Amino acid sequence: MKLCTLFVIFISLLLVTNPVSAAEQYYKCVTEKGTTFSQFPCGEQATEHKLTVSPNVTPSNVNHVKALNSLEREQIVRNLNAEIRSVKHKLAILSRDRDRAEYEQLQRLNRLMSDDDKKKLSKEIKKQLKVINKTFAKNTKTTNKQLSTLEKKLKRYK
Repeated sequence: MKLCTLFVIFISLLLVTNPVSAAEQYYKCVTEKGTTFSQFPCGEQATEHKLTVSPNVTPSNVNHVKALNSLEREQIVRNLNAEIRSVKHKLAILSRDRDRAEYEQLQRLNRLMSDDDKKKLSKEIKKQLKVINKTFAKNTKTTNKQLSTLEKKLKRYK
């Protein structure tokens, strides 16, 4: 018991008198149970490694608030650009849907029909095209307003 106590006191004195040398080296041992790290050699295959401490590389005069604000502004700009792309894509889809509906209505006219049937159907198709164009204009107007609002927001952040 006395030997163990003396050993602990000796190690403690060693660490107190020379804390840098004790803290800058460690041992790595690879065993059957796995890899272990220790302050002391754990076997014949223990490899000694030196610990190097670098000084704090962050300058103390960096304004973290400005850095965070800059990062936040960049994120807002990225999100607005993504939303603008989404709205433009929505406009393209609306235009494509309108073109498809118009084409389908015009195809009805070109099918084999008598002249009287074509005249009747032509009037109906014109009404349908007016409805299609009116719906398209309404949707486009709403989407363009949304797009201009997003672009104004984006200009504020640039």
